[in-house]
Amino acid sequence: MFDKIKTQVKTAIEKKPQSARLLTAGGVVLLIGGSLATFWLILQNSQLGNAPAGSAVVPPNTAFAVSLTADSNQWQKLRQFGTPESRALLDEQVNQWRTQLFTEKGYDYEKDIQPWVGREVMLAWVTPQTSGGADQPLLMVLPVSNGTRAKQWFNNSSKAPTERTYKEVKIKENTGGANNFSIALLDEKYGLISNDAKAIDQAIDSYKSGESIAKTPGYSQALGKIENNGSIARFFVNMPAAKQLALMNSVRPIAPQNLDKLQLQGIASNISLEPEGLRFQGVSWLKPDSDKKNIVENKSKSMSAKVPANSLMMISGTNLQRFWQDYAENADENPLAPMSPQWLKNGIASSTGLNLEKDLLSWMSGEFSLSLIPDPAKTNPQFPTSLVLMVQSNDRRAGEQTLKKLDKVMSDKYRYKVEETKVNDQFVTNWTSQYGGITLSHGWLNGNVAFLSLGARVAKSFNPRPQSPLAASETFQKAMKSELENPGGQFFINLEQIIGNKQFFFPQLPPFPQTVAGAIRTIGFTSTVVNDRSTKFDILVQMKQESQPTVSPTPTNKPQPSPSPQKK
Repeated sequence: MFDKIKTQVKTAIEKKPQSARLLTAGGVVLLIGGSLATFWLILQNSQLGNAPAGSAVVPPNTAFAVSLTADSNQWQKLRQFGTPESRALLDEQVNQWRTQLFTEKGYDYEKDIQPWVGREVMLAWVTPQTSGGADQPLLMVLPVSNGTRAKQWFNNSSKAPTERTYKEVKIKENTGGANNFSIALLDEKYGLISNDAKAIDQAIDSYKSGESIAKTPGYSQALGKIENNGSIARFFVNMPAAKQLALMNSVRPIAPQNLDKLQLQGIASNISLEPEGLRFQGVSWLKPDSDKKNIVENKSKSMSAKVPANSLMMISGTNLQRFWQDYAENADENPLAPMSPQWLKNGIASSTGLNLEKDLLSWMSGEFSLSLIPDPAKTNPQFPTSLVLMVQSNDRRAGEQTLKKLDKVMSDKYRYKVEETKVNDQFVTNWTSQYGGITLSHGWLNGNVAFLSLGARVAKSFNPRPQSPLAASETFQKAMKSELENPGGQFFINLEQIIGNKQFFFPQLPPFPQTVAGAIRTIGFTSTVVNDRSTKFDILVQMKQESQPTVSPTPTNKPQPSPSPQKK
């Protein structure tokens, strides 16, 4: 699902060439930023409390905001991670970031910006006034640490020769050529740079009126829950504005009134460096007037003990029935929803004659997991892995009746060979096509847990229980190390094993994501419902750590290309 969401976001962004170029900067810093999109920085003492410096200036209709630390030590630590290829990519993208945000506008960061800028640089993607604009409005907020030097920069700026005044604030602009931009200095507190004159005006409005993203309902409280003075970045996604932006670029029609049904207000996270890699600690929260309430039911930890230690991926949750209900309720107003609920229900009905809610989900209200499990016996080279769904049933008798109906449909309508066998003294039913190839299997584990596998026959590795469970493996325990003790959901993927083993037929990605994926060992995601209004999440991206170059790209040191790997 996450891959499809990222693909749709990428497709939407590519419709606007300048937007695609500008968005690269934020994605680079976090390596896997893609679907998360926006980032936020180390805390700074101000009247905004937990909010990053610059929040008082960013307009309330901002979809994404990212703030990056100027601490060179943090950037040097970041470069200890990854492969020579990923570090070279980081160098290249940081150079591109500098070029697009400063050099193309006629500024040298070290000479013109660094002497007066504070400990952070904030980037904000503002929702455009119309959907027909050529550029995505990008606002850069530069908190001032040296008012005299900042004033000199603004007054002596010959790069923006045209001058105007908006609400008693002088604005300098370059209105000629393809690289238009505007700059302003607010009370010697904030320097502003934008590719859109209206975005500068909106920032001035926000500053003078006090109506900014810092006033977003629940914003300061959310940041207080994830406060971390050691962050390299922090981000905020303003969901109503972000979905409005997605609606403008959506390839499928979305009724504007459906956006009014949106329940989620925002997502915020900090990103910090740990010895193993990058950690994202964040929170999402509902709108204050939302009639939706989260159900506090955090108990998805046991599913990792039911799959074998060699599992390459596992997603688990608390209640499959409720998970689907939540998705179905929100899919119509979500421009990024990867699948129409009605399409799936119609597909199941037409192919099997079963009703998704009544015949299937009605007995699937317990814990669930979806795992990718390799076949250690390698009995079928064409299908070396199996996708396995496990779900704890609240009504095993109803589940058994439904599975019998499916057996009959597969046998009578599709001419599959349906046979019941024993695996480790447990009954398992296999569906095998008369043309050979892929196999589907289903059965029951101890504790009313039903399973359905697609691909290789791997039931022997977990039925009735795995000899070595994933939960006990060192790889899984390191990846899932989290302060969230009672997870409502978990996600684990061993990218190093998947990409490194050609037997698993990992699809060839474009160069950028392929290089990023190649630098990652594992990803561990844990979420928990805090209360009926908010949810917390914790993500650890374990990175490879190979031989390091001595030069590091920092705001005061232009990046150099990484050396090629030494031949052994």
